[in-house]
Parts: sequence; structure tokens; C-alpha cells
Amino acid sequence: MKSIDVYKQYFSAFCDFDGDVRKGASVVLNATTEEGNVEYKVCVSFFLHEDEEDFRISYDRYFEKILFSGKGRRSKKRDSEYLETVRETANEIAAENNAQIHWDRPLTDARTDTL
Repeated sequence: MKSIDVYKQYFSAFCDFDGDVRKGASVVLNATTEEGNVEYKVCVSFFLHEDEEDFRISYDRYFEKILFSGKGRRSKKRDSEYLETVRETANEIAAENNAQIHWDRPLTDARTDTL
């Protein structure tokens, strides 16, 4: 199995988790390939982010949504297609969990590993 983060970026966010406010979000587009199958998913993890240096990711507020899972392989076309849906999908995940991602306040530059 080969798993790669096609896109990853940290943003300012808000997520109240039982009174424990999370102020950051890690947003990832992940592709996993194995034996002729490929899976693309968007992963969002809300983390404390208590100061500018705090990027401790806890997985108690981790959510993911599978965009595609089936026969095939990772391709430039698929990377591009699913990369275009990252924000919309991450917003859906946030809304389902009473959270917000502040897209206009990135905490890091985007890291991409596209074909």
C-alpha cells in the first residue's frame, strides 16, 4: 500500500469540542493505492493551536470523507479533479461538526505532491 498526501495545509479554524476550543485545522487530500485500486479522501483534523508554534495534532477531532474508492490508479487528472473539491468537502466536514475553517487565514503554505 502506498499512501501520499497530494495536498496538505494548516489553517486557522474554530471547533468547540466539549468546551475545548480548537483553533487550527489540518486539511489533507490523501491518495492511497494498492493492488490496482485507488482511494482519494479529504481529511480534516482540528487541533488546539495555542500559539504560533503549536501544531500538535490530536486525532480526537479527526474526520475524513472518501471521494473515490475503486479500480484504477493515481493520475494527474484525478489529482487535479479531487484537488478542486478539497475546500468544499472540508467545509462539509466542518459544518457537520459545528466547526469552521478560516480559508483566508492559512497557518502554513500549501504542500503538494501532484504527478
